Amino acid sequence: MPAQQIAHNLAYINWTVLVGLAVGSFGVVVLGRLATGATRGYLAFTAFCAAGFAFLGYLSDTALPAVIAGSRVVPDPAFEGPRRFGLVALVVVAVAYGIVVLRSRRAPVLGAGGLAIGVGTLGLAALSWGGPVPAGLPLFVQLVVLSAATGGVFAAMILGHWYLVSPKLSERPLVLVSRLLMWIVAAQVVLFVVSLATGAGDGRPPFEPLVGQWALFVWLRLIVGLTFPLVVSWAALQTARSRSMESATGLLYINVGSIAAGTILAAGLYFGAGLLT
Repeated sequence: MPAQQIAHNLAYINWTVLVGLAVGSFGVVVLGRLATGATRGYLAFTAFCAAGFAFLGYLSDTALPAVIAGSRVVPDPAFEGPRRFGLVALVVVAVAYGIVVLRSRRAPVLGAGGLAIGVGTLGLAALSWGGPVPAGLPLFVQLVVLSAATGGVFAAMILGHWYLVSPKLSERPLVLVSRLLMWIVAAQVVLFVVSLATGAGDGRPPFEPLVGQWALFVWLRLIVGLTFPLVVSWAALQTARSRSMESATGLLYINVGSIAAGTILAAGLYFGAGLLT
């Protein structure tokens, strides 16, 4: 049964959510430091959160089962060591970057290096669970986009709270992050359609998952994890533009839950059935 298969793969779903939060939120920190006037306190706090998520991701990685029962995905143990090293390195760099930000330094090389480590770790995961290039490329793209959405909405929600203690802060940082989040979710919708149309992941007939045994979870992914967050992201952007920061923060709270649910569904569909959505 699909529900039971997803339950068997909770360790891999947990990894996807935690590492996505780490990489995505750290990416927002680097972008916020270099391109906006976001406060040092917010950026450092979010960087430390990213380090915490990366550490939890490392602990999750050490507990991953060697075999995914009943799944088409066959993990390659050759990438376990490098993947875990990448997560530890991300912890160290994220903490260091948070400290540097608190000291009023920009440190673009350190920030770009940490982001490269995070994306590289996602690449190692794709090689381990999706196969060598080019077979693992679609999974890599999905992991990157899932991370951008999951970590991005978390960082955006935290930023919304910062306006409660920094009312004179320009709306530009939240507008920028909200706009990027909306486009990232829109890109996920496009990738969803392309993946189902091309049978990416397991080579199924076009759009067959919409009516197959996994149809319920595929439709939930589309409606709850993609369409609804896209609408809420647009609404959050409009309220941020009008400086209705409490409303924007409330909408982003809702989006944290819906995007996280979408990430869980996407990971469950991949590790349970080999479906890229």
